Amino acid sequence: MTIMKKIILIIPIILFLGCTSDITDLNEETKRAATVPQGPLFSNAIKTLSDGLATASINMNIYRHFVSHWAQAVIQQETNFDYITRAIHENWWEMLYKDVLTDLEEAKSIISEDATLSPGQQMNQTAMADIMQVYAYYTLLTTYGDIPYSEALNDETLFPVYDDAQTIYYDLLERLTEDINNLDPSSPGFSSSEDIIYQGNVSHWVNFANSLKLRMAMTIADVDENTAQTAFLEANPEAISSPEDNAFIQYYSSTPNNNPLYDQLVLAGRTDFIASEALMSQLTDLDDPRLPGFFGVNEQGEYAGGVLGQQNNYGNMSKPSERVAAPDAPHVLIDYAEVEFLRAEALERGFDIPGTAEEHYNNAVTASIQYWGGTQEEAEEYLNQPEVDYNTASDDWREKIGVQKWVALYNRPFMAWVEIRRLDHPQLELPVAAVSGYPNRLRYPGNEQQLNNDNYSAAASNIGGDETETKLFWDVF
Repeated sequence: MTIMKKIILIIPIILFLGCTSDITDLNEETKRAATVPQGPLFSNAIKTLSDGLATASINMNIYRHFVSHWAQAVIQQETNFDYITRAIHENWWEMLYKDVLTDLEEAKSIISEDATLSPGQQMNQTAMADIMQVYAYYTLLTTYGDIPYSEALNDETLFPVYDDAQTIYYDLLERLTEDINNLDPSSPGFSSSEDIIYQGNVSHWVNFANSLKLRMAMTIADVDENTAQTAFLEANPEAISSPEDNAFIQYYSSTPNNNPLYDQLVLAGRTDFIASEALMSQLTDLDDPRLPGFFGVNEQGEYAGGVLGQQNNYGNMSKPSERVAAPDAPHVLIDYAEVEFLRAEALERGFDIPGTAEEHYNNAVTASIQYWGGTQEEAEEYLNQPEVDYNTASDDWREKIGVQKWVALYNRPFMAWVEIRRLDHPQLELPVAAVSGYPNRLRYPGNEQQLNNDNYSAAASNIGGDETETKLFWDVF
């Protein structure tokens, strides 16, 4: 036997002997946490939700075009209501289910088993996580209609059924009411670093949850006024009552915790996003003091908006302001202005709450103007104009509240979309070359049609068809 043959025979023996050793420890993760505490899961879910609502990514959020706040200079796919090609409907669905609801569900599970928490803190943390789940489900319901709910977060269910949207809605209201009742300001919640909305202030969470309940109550007011009125009257006394109660995410100046708009408007160097002609005309015609907070001037030093759905000269158009594009710009989840508009509407509907519709309307407009850098005096001048004054703006309360709310919800495009569909004001023209009628919903994701077809088909049939123009159960006008 040659030396080479001896070596060849020895190698398999060595390998065999080596395999008899226990090597399972090589599978142990030494640089990554085996478990994640509830706090980071909670804060990550909130940040992901805020990022989705704030972003202008053409692969996620084109609601600024749905509500005619922004147009585009070059690429018109999004302004033409084409959200299918880039799978925006799928990305929105996945973000809310996989990255928001699932994290919150896992956080709730960990909270329930955390023996280090006092009963009061455990109750508060559970309620806060559930409030954010209600917020996320509300977003899904007002986007699609019927959705997976009862089986949605069950790991063992591969093909979840779609529950009836209105039935889900009532359950969410009950959950939210229970969460409000369980919040105890005398006990701690999450830490200041984990609670990226209120930095551990449980009393403000009471305000936030009640304000969300006002929003949800009014969303169904046209289809079920009795339930809406009961929920509204329950929540109103402890809902947001001043700008100091506003719920928002304060972003940082550095990545990865900057406002995602900074990525699209500055870092990407994209020369496309511009003011829409519809919003710009509204602002300039009424000398709106929010205008410089919303947009900058064009290359000629003037304010100008572009036509939705057709190419516009980028240099001749106004772009989102430096304030909007700032990396540390906050994103609002619910604020005093929105709540005051809801109160004005409640009085118009005959709900028995303090004040007058005009007072709450004026409060809402004033709060919005001051948020965007205007003064009390400028707000009063703006409100005194016949086109804005509550007594002369319109005989239709839906129109005068709807138009001013549309302006006040600038840079909060998803909620502006909800309110336009609900109040039917302002009356927006379709973009040039729109691929559909006005989007009353997003169509279901394509992968749901392929992988969960039976349940998808039942849901599509139940809502009246999986079409962009199909109105959701709460949108009856």
